[in-house]
Amino acid sequence: MRIISGKNRGRQITAPNNLPVRPTTDVAKESLFNILNNYFYFDRVTVLDLFAGTGNLTYEFASRGAVSVTSVDNHQGCADFIRKTTAKLGYNQVSVIKADAFTFTQRCHQQFDIIFADPPYDMDNISQIIDNVFEHNLLKPDGWLVMEHPKVHDFSQHPKFYQHRNYGKVNFTFFVNMTEENTEKEEE
Repeated sequence: MRIISGKNRGRQITAPNNLPVRPTTDVAKESLFNILNNYFYFDRVTVLDLFAGTGNLTYEFASRGAVSVTSVDNHQGCADFIRKTTAKLGYNQVSVIKADAFTFTQRCHQQFDIIFADPPYDMDNISQIIDNVFEHNLLKPDGWLVMEHPKVHDFSQHPKFYQHRNYGKVNFTFFVNMTEENTEKEEE
């Protein structure tokens, strides 16, 4: 995996083969950050990376100067790898939490500008993450939840649905905690 932009642009990171992960492809990640770049100043955002795996997205946000990145994964090897890599890269703004993403999103009291969730593609109840994020008010006003998922899932009827993008086998669905002010601008 490669960091696309920011202070560690072009840096290759090699994860151990024994981690149970499916990292987001570089093409999909680059497309995702091109979209986010149009809406956010990365040096002003707080980020939650759920099902963080190898930390691929965590490193990208940190490299681009995110204020803070909370990286959550329930696999000890993944959490250890992210801790080791963020220390090596000097990402002091990253907090790594070994926890189940479902439990974490039910108990978290912090709000974020961007939440990225990349659950295992064979996981059935991923819509619960979306529900948890909005029921527990984890997004700041105008904050975004980005869900990576296989194409068998369609979230277009969700009340917070914003858009869907497809990059080969990678699908991103964007949900926005839109404020009333921005809702009126969208309708104009």
